[in-house]
Amino acid sequence: MGRSGIITFKGNPMTLEGDDVAIGGDAPEFTVHYADAGIQALSLADLKGKPSIISVVPSLDTPVCAIQTKKFNEEISSLGDNINAVTVSRDLPFAQARFCGAEGVSMRTASDYQSHQFGTAFGVTIEELKLLTRAVFVLDAEGKVAYKEIVPEVTEEPDYAAAMAALRMLA
Repeated sequence: MGRSGIITFKGNPMTLEGDDVAIGGDAPEFTVHYADAGIQALSLADLKGKPSIISVVPSLDTPVCAIQTKKFNEEISSLGDNINAVTVSRDLPFAQARFCGAEGVSMRTASDYQSHQFGTAFGVTIEELKLLTRAVFVLDAEGKVAYKEIVPEVTEEPDYAAAMAALRMLA
C-alpha cells in the first residue's frame, strides 16, 4: 500500500512505498551494502552507539544528489568521529565509491540495490521510479529517530541547517 500526496518529482505526484517512520520511534532494521575490499554489509546495529545521519538520495549521478552528499560530507567533517554518517542510494556500491573518490567525499555511501529493504523499511521508495526519494534521518545512539525530512519535491535540496542542528544536539 503506497502513500500518496507526500512528494513530487518535477512537479508530478509520486507514491512512496512502505510505512512512515515516526520521530521518537525506533529506526527500522535494514541492511545496505558498500564497497570496501569487496561488498560489505551495513545495518542499523552497525550505527548504534553513536548518533547517526542518514542522507538519502535517488542517485549520486545527478547534480542535486551530488550537492547534497558533498554538503553533508563538509558539514559532518567538523564533528570528527563522534557520529556516523552515511548516504544511501540505489547506485551500485562500486559507482558510489568511484563518486566519492572523484569528489573527495569521505563519508560512507551505501547502496539499497540488492533487496530494496532500506527503502521499504524507511518508507522512501518512489513506487513509480523504483528509486529512493530525497530524505534525511538523524538517529540517536540507541537507534531512535530524532529527526526526519522527506523533501517534498525530489529535485530540491533538503534543509541542511535543521538536519545538522538535530545531529549536533546528539553529538
